[in-house]
Amino acid sequence: MARPVVLSNGQLFVGLDEHGLVHDFYYPYVGLDNLTNARNSQHKIGIWVDGSFSWVDDESWQIDVNFETEALVSDIRMHSSALGITLRLNDFVDPEYNAFIRRINVTNEADHERDVRLFLHQVFQISRAGRADTALFVPDDNYILDYKGRCCLLSAGRFSGDGDFDQFAIGNYAIEGKAGTFKDAEDGELSNNPVEHGGVDSVLRFRKQVAAHTSFGVDYWVVAADSQSDAQVVHTHIKYYSIDDRLQKAREHWRKWLEPTKHKMQQVPESIRAEVQKSLLVIKAHCDDRGSILASGDSSIFNFGRDYYCYCWPRDASFAIWPLIRFGLYDEARNFFEFARGTMHRDGYLMHKYQPDRAIGSTWHPLLYGKHKELAIQEDETAMVVFMMGEYYNATEDATLIEGYYDNFIEPCANFMANFVDEATGLPHASYDLWEQRFLTSTYTVCAVIAALEAAIKLSDVVKRPDDAADWKKAVDRMREGLQALYHPDGYFRKGFLLQEDGNLEYNDMLDISNLYGPYMFANLPLDDPRMQGTFEHVKKDLYNTSPIGGVIRDTADGYFLSKTQYKGNPWIVCTLWLAQYLEATGDHDQAYSLVQWCLDRKLPSGILSEQFDPETGYAISVSPLVWSHAEFVNTALDIAKVQY
Repeated sequence: MARPVVLSNGQLFVGLDEHGLVHDFYYPYVGLDNLTNARNSQHKIGIWVDGSFSWVDDESWQIDVNFETEALVSDIRMHSSALGITLRLNDFVDPEYNAFIRRINVTNEADHERDVRLFLHQVFQISRAGRADTALFVPDDNYILDYKGRCCLLSAGRFSGDGDFDQFAIGNYAIEGKAGTFKDAEDGELSNNPVEHGGVDSVLRFRKQVAAHTSFGVDYWVVAADSQSDAQVVHTHIKYYSIDDRLQKAREHWRKWLEPTKHKMQQVPESIRAEVQKSLLVIKAHCDDRGSILASGDSSIFNFGRDYYCYCWPRDASFAIWPLIRFGLYDEARNFFEFARGTMHRDGYLMHKYQPDRAIGSTWHPLLYGKHKELAIQEDETAMVVFMMGEYYNATEDATLIEGYYDNFIEPCANFMANFVDEATGLPHASYDLWEQRFLTSTYTVCAVIAALEAAIKLSDVVKRPDDAADWKKAVDRMREGLQALYHPDGYFRKGFLLQEDGNLEYNDMLDISNLYGPYMFANLPLDDPRMQGTFEHVKKDLYNTSPIGGVIRDTADGYFLSKTQYKGNPWIVCTLWLAQYLEATGDHDQAYSLVQWCLDRKLPSGILSEQFDPETGYAISVSPLVWSHAEFVNTALDIAKVQY
């Protein structure tokens, strides 16, 4: 399942699924911890009408899940023909408080008065193993408190006019043979059981006699805090002040954040402007206030793999801030640079990935290759951060930031890259490639390192360090000369090579879309360079339109999430947009725009872009959203609009 709506305030992140239900709930970091059991559960919504009951995810409802163009506020419609009921929802994470707020409008579509009961269910898993959590009804202020240690989640609600929920139930969830307390709602009545511990869930009921063709509103919220007293302070403010004001402040918050983009946004083609704006919001939703940028908050991938995408990859984060910088949104870049400096190894490189709290993330990169000790890194990740500092300076001329980072980040990273070189080739020593699969000296990584060192050379001029520039230029010059070793006699840049102990090169001749993108974007080879033209022709032949739905695959042997092995791989948004950017640079505007449209044709109705697609059905595969997909979409739109810094 995807997350067609993501909501965030930089500390609390909520992901809504295709049914409009809460499926991911991260706190106190964006991406850490997920306080739901997202493998198989979500917070349910149920309706009982005159003896008939339905959960909105029972497939009998028509559900449209969207979010607003100028704010991270959901716009959801749920309709049940069988019940004659329509729900309209606006959800948001409060920009000031760590609170998820849901405004629900319930309409009786029938020609007569009816007894309507709305049930709101919440199921949290605060403890890692789903044990030892407590859910407790607090009668003094009519709310339910889920807690474990210093994590407290307060759930409450009221009718939009006045009046609290009239019944509740707390019980066990998914332990001891119990499905969950949500089952208690299906007869229209709740038990009012006031406490339970272990694996727990709870339900609130809102009952109303509703005249024909009229509506009533319910406001519902979940507050996240480190203590019950802190949560109750926020709860009191939300309950006794206007939810309308909170919603309006949320919309104003997002419009203010987007304000710097307005001028350049007018240069973007009108047909894609709304989707560009939504993509910016999606990127921002994944930015933690403390600097981490999540690859994706969609935890559903855990049902199909060993891990989530809920980490900060320095590469993905760098690509994420690139379009923000181009649009004049700089805070996220500055926060991420601080995150990168705080996680840099003392030898001047960044690791595979990190948790949002800066702890090192999981990895599948070993510290041995064959019998040799090796670094478990992807060198392009270090390179991308330094390169992005150069892009930030190009946009802002913020010398103060560069001066503050030069000695403790830029210089050590540049020195590492200039020295992490095989003397026999003059090229970067082998590390893992950008797709995290192969250990070699890859064309893409070489080009990324060239770009990073050239950026560092320019930044050294800002702080008047000519000796550094001279050393790094020698390394860059050798790398540019060495690029020829990565060019295949058949006329394209190959994947890369591995230097053997005897000095020979073991080539990987695979064609990879990054073999085109890296030399174009980072090494800045001229577009009329025969090597670029030859690689482009091979990409068109072997990576583009290789399956019924079209698009661009990563390489000629991509097995990641590939279930239909008659194809070379699944088409990716990132890869397709990389080709679009190259085409736009060559002047083939129409073809570039058609690839942008190919991506938009496969977006979720809310505008969310996934990672990749089934080559026959076009069904979204892996995570949705993928921040990198949204970043490349915005960058491509800016390229098409010819927007400069």
